[in-house]
Amino acid sequence: MTTQELVAQIRKKKSFLCIGLDVDLNKIPEHLLKEEDPIFEFNKAIIDATHHLCVAYKPNTAFYEAYGLKGWKSLEKTISYLNKKYPEIYTIADAKRGDIGNTSTMYAKAFFEDLAFDSVTVAPYMGKDSVEPFLAFENKHTIMLALTSNEGAFDFQTKKIDDLEVYKHVLETSKNWQNSQNLMYVVGATKAEYFKEIRKIVPNSFLLVPGVGAQGGNLEDVCKYGLSENIGLLINSSRGIIYASKDVNFANEAAKKAEELQVKMATLI
Repeated sequence: MTTQELVAQIRKKKSFLCIGLDVDLNKIPEHLLKEEDPIFEFNKAIIDATHHLCVAYKPNTAFYEAYGLKGWKSLEKTISYLNKKYPEIYTIADAKRGDIGNTSTMYAKAFFEDLAFDSVTVAPYMGKDSVEPFLAFENKHTIMLALTSNEGAFDFQTKKIDDLEVYKHVLETSKNWQNSQNLMYVVGATKAEYFKEIRKIVPNSFLLVPGVGAQGGNLEDVCKYGLSENIGLLINSSRGIIYASKDVNFANEAAKKAEELQVKMATLI
């Protein structure tokens, strides 16, 4: 999916909501555990109930890898279902990969070609030759960690080198990499005060923003400083939506939570 197609979906749905499909078998409704593939059945129900309210889904691959081959099969079935039934939906593999060039190429093939995701999250610590292999894929996006929402972000990301914070060095440097037009960036919603500075460096790039809802991030604050001419934001909510209920009607309750965010978003764009 191209950036233009993503923007068109955002404007059509009046939503820039991304729903995180981080499935923990200990948290899903008990009746689903009787199914042959409870993870997929949970995802399918959530997707069918919320697809009209969001523009993207983001499975965190750790929640699938933890269940071995069965979990990976569930991920594969989930993305296949999305791509076939709701091809307008943008898909993000939250894998946070990043390694030397040849290895990154294989990671990129796994997510872009085999699983057919639209994008994948990567860590930039090893520099351009670990990220550029992802950027080489046409009409695919690489979503690079920039300023994250966890407490440990302050260990490195906000430290200064030559009077400039490390995350700003990362943003500035990445703009010079090959095919950098395919870059997006992860910026945590709990760091809303930083969005104004980030937009000075990457005024038009899309930002994937986790942390709204359960982690305490505020949608209005993020939008105040983060919105760009082409919207430029994907606001992710996971636990606050998918675990709204453990009852039989869990998907409907998830849709209600998603709609609450979508209605707010419609007033902000």
